[in-house]
Amino acid sequence: MTATQSDLAGLSRFIFRAPSWYTSLTFAILIAAMAGVGAFDSGESMQTWRGLFFIGKDAWEGIFFIGVPTVVAAVGTSGVDRYVGGTLTPNRSSLLALVCEIIIVTIVTIAATISVFTGLGQRFVFDALVVALASVFAFRLLVVMAVSRSSLLVAAIPASLQTLAAAVLLFIYSGTLTFLSDGGPILNAYLRPYLVRADRAPAELSAISPDHFVLLGVTCVIYALGVYTFIVVVDRPWRRSLGVSVLDFIRGFIGHLAEGSRELEEFFEQLGEEAIVPVTVLSFRSSAGEKARFILPMIHPGPMGEIGGGNFPERVASRSDGLAFPPHATAGHDFNLVTEREVDTILEAADAAHEQIEYGSEATQSIQVQSGEAKMLGQGFGDDAVLVSTYAPNFADDVEYAVGLSAATEARTAGIENVLLVDAHNSNNGLDGPDLGHITPGSKRSFDMITAAGLGGEALTSANRGDLSMGVAWDETEWVPREGIGPLGIRVAVTEVAGQTTAYVLIDGNNMEPGLRDDIVSDLTGGENPLADVAEAMTTDTHIVNTVEADNQVGAAIDQGEIRELIVELTREALADVEPVEAGMAVERAEVTVFGNDRTETLASHANAVVAMGGAFAVSVTLAAMAVSILIFLFT
Repeated sequence: MTATQSDLAGLSRFIFRAPSWYTSLTFAILIAAMAGVGAFDSGESMQTWRGLFFIGKDAWEGIFFIGVPTVVAAVGTSGVDRYVGGTLTPNRSSLLALVCEIIIVTIVTIAATISVFTGLGQRFVFDALVVALASVFAFRLLVVMAVSRSSLLVAAIPASLQTLAAAVLLFIYSGTLTFLSDGGPILNAYLRPYLVRADRAPAELSAISPDHFVLLGVTCVIYALGVYTFIVVVDRPWRRSLGVSVLDFIRGFIGHLAEGSRELEEFFEQLGEEAIVPVTVLSFRSSAGEKARFILPMIHPGPMGEIGGGNFPERVASRSDGLAFPPHATAGHDFNLVTEREVDTILEAADAAHEQIEYGSEATQSIQVQSGEAKMLGQGFGDDAVLVSTYAPNFADDVEYAVGLSAATEARTAGIENVLLVDAHNSNNGLDGPDLGHITPGSKRSFDMITAAGLGGEALTSANRGDLSMGVAWDETEWVPREGIGPLGIRVAVTEVAGQTTAYVLIDGNNMEPGLRDDIVSDLTGGENPLADVAEAMTTDTHIVNTVEADNQVGAAIDQGEIRELIVELTREALADVEPVEAGMAVERAEVTVFGNDRTETLASHANAVVAMGGAFAVSVTLAAMAVSILIFLFT
């Protein structure tokens, strides 16, 4: 992940799960009641029972004039929006109505306070109410257009519900109709009791006049044009560079993080490019059947949560007969799968590779080499080999696809047939720093890795060989994704060859806090009675732990001592489980749709630009629209 991508990922901290619709409505009614007590003066002291009655009356009037439009908007917006082809859910609709109610109450409260100290009178308060209702309409219009991808005119229908409901109530209970005409005999006989109810309304509403409704209509049109201008200007760079709309991204991003929807995958599909990725499978079997299976497709398990390949490790585990080990491959965010469906393609390729495996009982002792910052642990199984790369104790994040392919090719030049090249992904300093340790083609660190892979291949060709034994252990753990541990928990595989013991630790998480990897390796290989001669700790880089937090590394939220103790215990269990096994490796290629070269960086750059410049532009549009509104108010 680059610094630009980390800025984009960091935006997720502003997103939260939408509360249930009834929770939002409950808060809306409470706020309306409190606003009514403050807005409608009963003139009675709260120290008497009569005063308490009038306080209750004020609260009810607040619920009626402020809460009812909110309820209408909360209940009706999702239905109307879906009727015209939108996707707004009841939970989002209710939350939107609640936020808009708060906007109205805030603006009117500020206006009332100003009126008290300046003597501007009740009309000024209702002028501010007009601005508040128009602002709510504009805000709702922007949200509906972003979430439902409706046109301006179509989105205006559900967006207008809250403003329209409030305007209807004010029209009826202010007695505005009496200013216009007597209504004729039909109105007098049948409709007047329903359309003119000023005698049942608070006295404050008498300050409303017909021109308030005219101003409301004109102001809504001005604000709608401002919203349309904002969207067109912000959206243009996205369409030119990526061929997609920023509204599609906003809708999918909010939908996934707020309600767990799959809308974001639809957006990524529009960006995706076809790619061919190697899928490598290393299987170990005992006399009882498959004991463990390492599955390594050269994809990135992202971008977040269960979107795309974000939960790939768990999907792999459910597909394997033996204990599954899905470590991180040498691929960055450009190789995120665009949809969860693409995972099925990878799994089918893994099954095909598994069927081609030829097993043998011979393996090499493990070797360790280093070139520059890059360290490599390797072990051969027949004519094939596993190489595990790390830059610890230095910091590193994803290794680019091209770097990994080059490193694997370099290892094969020594005579190795197939290489399962793992990015241990086990030491990083979070989202700090200019480049976050990204291993890119042409960098010194990329050549360190390629050279180390070549050295590893050469060392394996001359390493001691012997019969292979293996033991495994697994603990799902009590930790949850929010604490940095995915559903696969912690898994340990121990191999024994010619008296040498090698421990492979795999944690279902996204990278590790600095120093934790070194402590784990020291726990297993140090001391008077080491559990293993060689050890390495890896993470799956699962992005299921990054639904809300962009930075959620192993060891950040959990006591590192507890993690280390559990790994030591699991390694002991794996040693007790050691038995003779056979191993074999095969590679299959899969054609999948991924984000594509430089697409992630372009997407991140555009999204960050929207945040940086869109906010300032939104303020400019808002101020311009309000300035026009003020001029209209002054000259009418």
